[in-house]
Amino acid sequence: MSEEEKVRLDKWLWAARFFKTRALATDAINGGHVKVNGARPKPSRPLHLGEEITIRKGPCEFVVTVRELSTRRGPATEAARLYEESEASRAARERLAEEQRLRVASGPSPERRPDKRQRRHIIRFSEKNS
Repeated sequence: MSEEEKVRLDKWLWAARFFKTRALATDAINGGHVKVNGARPKPSRPLHLGEEITIRKGPCEFVVTVRELSTRRGPATEAARLYEESEASRAARERLAEEQRLRVASGPSPERRPDKRQRRHIIRFSEKNS
């Protein structure tokens, strides 16, 4: 795809596999979860090579630079060539994933939910204390 061809932001995010559908990409853009060069864009905004895109998905934040333009959603290996993630962004995501893994591993998990008899006891106990 040549530089003169325009690619919509929502199409590029879908082609780069940040979102499963264009509708989800559009919702994220309209919701303020995507910024281009620090500004809040519209889904139809044309992208240019070298622009910096910040994408927030849940607790993770991706900071990527546009390397190629594409409107076709291909395999993941092709999608990875469309952008380059910054080292700081990658390190922050890995640190967040490690913290999440440790939080889940260290916290006590309930063995099972209370059954009907135990729920009745809990309700009686809480009503007495109210």
